[in-house]
This record gives sequence, structure tokens and C-alpha cells, in this order.
Amino acid sequence: MRTEIGAISKQAVYDALRVMTEKGLCRSIQPAGSPVLYDPRVGDNHHHAICRRCSKTVDIDCATGAAPCLTAAAGSNFQIDEAEVIYWGTCPDCLRASTDQTPPPASTRPPTSEPPPSSNPRGELS
Repeated sequence: MRTEIGAISKQAVYDALRVMTEKGLCRSIQPAGSPVLYDPRVGDNHHHAICRRCSKTVDIDCATGAAPCLTAAAGSNFQIDEAEVIYWGTCPDCLRASTDQTPPPASTRPPTSEPPPSSNPRGELS
């Protein structure tokens, strides 16, 4: 963009994205532990898949058929018009590049209540 219009501040870019979001030209999503992403695909209810290794994000069409996770529980009294789902996994490029089964770095995994795996499998004190 800078090569086309010269100097531009980050604030100007974020202001433009905010206006485009308000006008329905794009939508913003913020996956857990990630910065805000702006998606130009609007006007339908689609979801996203994010690679844990490289952070590649792709659009995924809505799930079809019976999907209880996409139906609000009875008694909410909400009229649901959208469901936002984010699938986490490993993209085809990272699967091809991986020759071992090493899990992704802890910083890219969603938080869990379990402690991290021990680097000392026998539990011996050093």
C-alpha cells in the first residue's frame, strides 16, 4: 500500500478498517490469543480454520446438518442470527512439511488447565 500512496500511518490503516467494518465491507474476528483479523467475506455466516503452526487462516463454509453446538440452548430468549466458530488444527502445508509428530510450541496452543509436559519423564529431581 505504501508504494501506491506514499507514507501512511498505522492509525490511518486501523481507522480505515474500522470504517469498513462499520459499513459492512469487512468483518473483524479475534481468535483467542491472536490479533484482530479483518475478513472481506461478508454477507454470509461462515467460519474460520487457523493453523496452530503457521497461523494461516482460511474461510470454512458453515457446518450443515444437525449441529447442537450451533444451536443456542433453550431458554436464552435470544433470536440467534450468527454463530462464530473457529476450528484449530494444522494446515496441509505444515502437515507436509512436518516429518515428525512434534506438537506445536506451547505459545500457539490454546490454554489448558493441565500443566505442561515434564521435560523429566521419570520425575527425578535435578
